Amino acid sequence: MHQPAVPHLHAADPDLAGLVEAEARRQFEKVRLIASENYVSPAVLEATGSVLTNKYSEGYTGRRYYEGQQNVDPIETLAVERAKALFGVDHANVQPYSGSPANLAVYLAFARPGDTVMGMALPMGGHLTHGWSVSATGRWFNPVRYGVRADTGRVDLDEVRDLALRERPKIIWCGGTAVPRTIDFAAFAEIAREAGAILAADVAHIAGLIAGGAHPSPVGHADVITTTTHKTLRGPRGAMIMSTAEHATAVDKAVFPGLQGGPHNHTTAAIAVSLREAAAPEFGDYARRVVANAAALAAALGERGFDLVSGGTDNHLILIDLTGKGVAGKPAARALDRAGIELNHNTVPFDPRKPFDPSGLRLGTAAITTRGLTEAHMPQLAAWIDEAVQATAEQDEATLGRIAAEIRGLLADFPMPGWAAA
Repeated sequence: MHQPAVPHLHAADPDLAGLVEAEARRQFEKVRLIASENYVSPAVLEATGSVLTNKYSEGYTGRRYYEGQQNVDPIETLAVERAKALFGVDHANVQPYSGSPANLAVYLAFARPGDTVMGMALPMGGHLTHGWSVSATGRWFNPVRYGVRADTGRVDLDEVRDLALRERPKIIWCGGTAVPRTIDFAAFAEIAREAGAILAADVAHIAGLIAGGAHPSPVGHADVITTTTHKTLRGPRGAMIMSTAEHATAVDKAVFPGLQGGPHNHTTAAIAVSLREAAAPEFGDYARRVVANAAALAAALGERGFDLVSGGTDNHLILIDLTGKGVAGKPAARALDRAGIELNHNTVPFDPRKPFDPSGLRLGTAAITTRGLTEAHMPQLAAWIDEAVQATAEQDEATLGRIAAEIRGLLADFPMPGWAAA
């Protein structure tokens, strides 16, 4: 059953309560490999579901437009100070509702409509909000895009420099949504300085690894840093913007009143809890285990003939090109879900297929590491993935069902925050 228990929800809306309980069980029984998901602690769940959701707090600490902020102000201050201490930044804004609004605030702070901006192309691993055409950021600004080398699957920084010096963007984004390799923040910073651009580091996927010392930090290199607070950081569905002191006022004005009204105080509280958890020594151990599990899983998949973009991973994320397996990403992802393995279909660099029916799979090890799986489990997990992909091609539902049962048997021994046997 869901933990914390939801007896009032059961009494008031049994239909919805049943779906919540079913989702808790689903999360318990599946190997969750979606790179942007994780499990939060019971403390984060409790903060998210607290009476703080009742309070409206437009403005900032000490400068609100509503009364009754005696408790909300200290909560937001806790979250801000914990973010500053954990990441070693001058300034932190914890009010953005999610990652995309946080990134939009960066544009509002440092660019005007029509200005040139630069980011990694979406099919190469970038994010929609880094200037892709279907996003407002690609329609309101003049986007120029960099990619990766066809032979290595890695960013060619010489090409990035040439593009930046030719186009002179106001903002350069580094980071993305499907980047399996270490980001060279220092090199991007040097390029941004030469081009006279603001460097924005989007670390949504790797924030927890940075906090835990398992990935280099953009602090000291990037002018502004955006991140979601879930994924590897194991917090609620929210976001933060961090910056140097020089840019603090511009960032804050862009978030409020530029884009948002009142912050979600229950989320702010949950962010504060997760930041306290991330500052504990054991979180560093967790971050290192995430990276070790990803490396072990990538190696095991490679041994089974899977084509990994860039040849492997340096972080939590693995990107697989299924072209050589004769199966497309979407049917493989759906079959894997039926086999108890949850991940997502994804474009791969230079993908000849359409984005909604791409050639690849994206997976990550943050959630399974939270559950307690180790490097020793990765060869078996790779074997299940291999079997399921083959079963996809052969339309072999019996094999998918058998794998799902075996996975349920394995995971029964690994507790999940948010679920407990009745």
